Amino acid sequence: MATTFRRSVAAATLAIAAMGFAGLGHAKPVTDKDILGDVESTGDVLTYGLGSQGQRFSPLKLIDKETVKGVVPVWAFSFGGEKQRGQESQPLVVDGVIYVTGSYSRMWAIDAKTGKELWEYNHRLPDGIMPCCDVINRGAAVYGDKVYFGTLDAKVVALNRETGKVVWSKAIEDYKAGYSITNAPLIVNGMVITGIGGGEFGIVGKVYALDAETGESKWTRPVIEGNVGTVDGKPSTMTGTKNASWEGDQWQTGGGGTWLGGTYDPKTGLLFYGTGNPSPWNSWLRPGDNLYSSSRLAIDPKTGEIKWSYQTTPHDGWDFDGVNELISFPLKGADGKTIDAAATADRNGFFFVLDRTTGKFISASPFVTRHDWASGYDDKGRPIYNPDFRPGDPSKGGGADGKGKSVFTAPSFLGGKNWMPMAYSQNTGLFYIPSNEWGMDIWNEPITYRKGAAYLGAGFTIKPLYEDHIGVLRAMDPATGKIKWEYKNRAPLWGGVLTTGGGLVFTGTPEGYIKAFDDETGKELWSFNTGSGVVASPITWDMDGEQYIAVVSGWGGAVPLWGGDVADYVKSFNQGGMLWVFKLPRKS
Repeated sequence: MATTFRRSVAAATLAIAAMGFAGLGHAKPVTDKDILGDVESTGDVLTYGLGSQGQRFSPLKLIDKETVKGVVPVWAFSFGGEKQRGQESQPLVVDGVIYVTGSYSRMWAIDAKTGKELWEYNHRLPDGIMPCCDVINRGAAVYGDKVYFGTLDAKVVALNRETGKVVWSKAIEDYKAGYSITNAPLIVNGMVITGIGGGEFGIVGKVYALDAETGESKWTRPVIEGNVGTVDGKPSTMTGTKNASWEGDQWQTGGGGTWLGGTYDPKTGLLFYGTGNPSPWNSWLRPGDNLYSSSRLAIDPKTGEIKWSYQTTPHDGWDFDGVNELISFPLKGADGKTIDAAATADRNGFFFVLDRTTGKFISASPFVTRHDWASGYDDKGRPIYNPDFRPGDPSKGGGADGKGKSVFTAPSFLGGKNWMPMAYSQNTGLFYIPSNEWGMDIWNEPITYRKGAAYLGAGFTIKPLYEDHIGVLRAMDPATGKIKWEYKNRAPLWGGVLTTGGGLVFTGTPEGYIKAFDDETGKELWSFNTGSGVVASPITWDMDGEQYIAVVSGWGGAVPLWGGDVADYVKSFNQGGMLWVFKLPRKS
């Protein structure tokens, strides 16, 4: 009876919320044209990344270097309950309504003016979900009259924007094998495109395109060579060449999770996706480059075919991944000509610039102080390895209990930069990178694949490199690879970055602050303590002639779960779950 009562109350609440939404007027359908114009259309935030290219730049300038000191909270919305944990979501804003996801696969629609809840959706998760790095969700996508997001049991769900009711729900993989979705989907040409997580469980990473109206599969593209994709539910082409860089049947459990999602460049018509670590972590068990793990891929959104690839860490033995966002931008070459380029800051500690049309390597520059595993990259874009910093082969001994020789190396597997998206400023031409200075003791162990079990073959302990800071926000010149300025933070930086036409850079800290910096000098100009760690990505938009800033607050994510000595330092940070909205007060 209690369960029936709760369901009745939930249904009634949803109905009341829907009536509140209807009071705002019928939802205007979001079109492909709207999505492609998201950067210029400052009254909405329709995409993860504030534009499909993922630059996270807004031309708004009402809040600038002078006025930002007057910014104050407008309202705050609590996610409520005991389901707090890490909150890494980037909100969307559509026609005066904010859509924001939360931990445990939840979503809310909120009146952007008042903070009033319009509806809430709680996805019913089964027992036995296996998220690698906390029960987070990074955001949603909007198209037509629907809002879409992925769930921890590897489903994509489409909700009616006005009511929050489920329109369709599609399971794209078996969560019992270790698959999950935490990335925000991408909308391209009427398709919902998403990645998948689970590399620590020996899954095969893929990119999926679903019909936005029906949820039916348009195509899938596995990112590990030897696996076959699909088009309209039927087998299509093989990824790469089987056994070209994997031995035996290892490609069947090769990892390469696409767990951070992708970007889309309308100029080249290409999707850009990063791929995760090869499985297992123990690199001695899988000789070869292990394509296309730890790579950036360009994919044709019409067919799902890979057009080019670039591998940042061939034969990855440190869990460096390659999922970090690839951001399109114009690069002025030495000859004065502009190159259609793209940049990415990798977990391995290097900042890469590529030709986004061809994937040709342009440059790799370190953005952290130590990168022990490699001294740099050659002219062909191959890393120059330091072999002494690869953990030892367990089959040759060197460690206790059948373990390989342990080494200390930097960065740690949590990366010079992890999931948290950097931003590009169209004003300064600089990238702003949330980075971390830490290393790790790492060793390899024997391991055998078993469905749904962790498939690492490695152990590790993460340690900070410096006593006074771990996190560093850095401004990087992509043309020279030089760092223009940096801001040091005691705790790791784990949230995304926003840049604006007002000359500001916004990001958050685990200590609870959202901060604004001068985009040219790095001077801190404003901060506000939200009460819990900020590990999400800020946004900005204008409404009724005023500029708003919003960010989700709620400490969690991978650091307190995997962080070793660092986790011990941050163990007293309070959890939370709040959406904070700020603006300048109106002049009387």
